[in-house]
Amino acid sequence: MNFKMVHNNFNVLDLEKSLKFYSEALGLEPVASHEAADGSFRLVFIGNAESEHTIELTWLRDRTEPYDLGDNEIHLAFRTEDFDGALKKHKEMGCVCFENPDMNLYFIEDPDGYWLEILPMV
Repeated sequence: MNFKMVHNNFNVLDLEKSLKFYSEALGLEPVASHEAADGSFRLVFIGNAESEHTIELTWLRDRTEPYDLGDNEIHLAFRTEDFDGALKKHKEMGCVCFENPDMNLYFIEDPDGYWLEILPMV
């Protein structure tokens, strides 16, 4: 039996702010969406041409409190051909939350506190 990964879900408080962040920081754009008939929730799947895998951003109308991410030990990782350029851009955006030059990686934090690992191409 084979399984294909298709998406991860992040719950977000401000969908437009999250869409702007993911577009600017990682070049991810909406590829599909779904809205509840009563407007109680909206799902937006973001991705790019580099991968079939998407991130499902879930916005809940009645949610007003930030999500409790616990120890935030779960993260997604991205590789880039321009590691130094990406690090510079992310520093300019103010979203770099951890750097480990010895391991040649760093993390950025999205508007809801999710960490995303950035790695160079191998």
